[in-house]
Amino acid sequence: MRKVLFILFFTFLLTPTFFAYAEAPIKILLVPGHDDEVWGAQYGNIKEADMNLSLAQELFNILKKDKRFEVYITRKWGGYTKEFEDYFTTQEDEILAFKENAKADMLGKIISGIFIKKPNPPHNVVSKGGAVLLYGFNKWANENKIDAMIHIHFNDYPRPNKWTIGKYWGFNLYIPEEQMVNAKESKDLAQNVFTKLKEKYVVSNYEKERAGLVPDQTLIALGSNSSLRETVRSILIEYGYIYEKKFRTKSTRHQAYKDMAKLTAQGIKSYFSPTLSTLP
Repeated sequence: MRKVLFILFFTFLLTPTFFAYAEAPIKILLVPGHDDEVWGAQYGNIKEADMNLSLAQELFNILKKDKRFEVYITRKWGGYTKEFEDYFTTQEDEILAFKENAKADMLGKIISGIFIKKPNPPHNVVSKGGAVLLYGFNKWANENKIDAMIHIHFNDYPRPNKWTIGKYWGFNLYIPEEQMVNAKESKDLAQNVFTKLKEKYVVSNYEKERAGLVPDQTLIALGSNSSLRETVRSILIEYGYIYEKKFRTKSTRHQAYKDMAKLTAQGIKSYFSPTLSTLP
């Protein structure tokens, strides 16, 4: 009996769980990455933007059943939701000013030595339009007192053509680097989601992602340039490489969406309330 208890205790130490007690409603913003114009990664005819939205909708449907959560999503099939379409139409100038002010503020911190630039994992260069969208999401999240932003993506790397199966596989989560104001709480949330996903899926075998939780200073989604408040947790989940076997056929792909969404929701619930971590 003592041996069993020791094993259970040791396992808990290896997979820590973090808790946060937030007042209801707990506001969650789901951001399925990319869109119909810039769809991100592609394998054959499978586009990342469609995968991101499919999984995000599964997660949305799970979380909205919990009355403690107030869940928002940025996209639907056919475009952005009316709330965000209207926001980008009416707030275009304000978003551009927010973006430039954030960049200027961070430059000042770097020059003064308050913020130290560190090496970051390689990423595709975001377009000007894409950057405006991401800063717009951050501005909206700050204004609407969002508790957590969940950015949903599938991974890829340069391959000879879109039909080629690559050499990397597995999931990982990007989190704000420790100097960023929302780093600690974001990391704790990410750890809980990571722990749940790891129950079923393998961690990325790409050398810069093998740790599972990957700090980053440059991703706007995580609040680069101090564009997110301390109270806004933000994590970016790469659920796997787009060409992996489980994503190649419609049936296995959609089952993966359901399984991944369920585990992600369990991680979110265990972070915000340990008593509600198990889903029906």
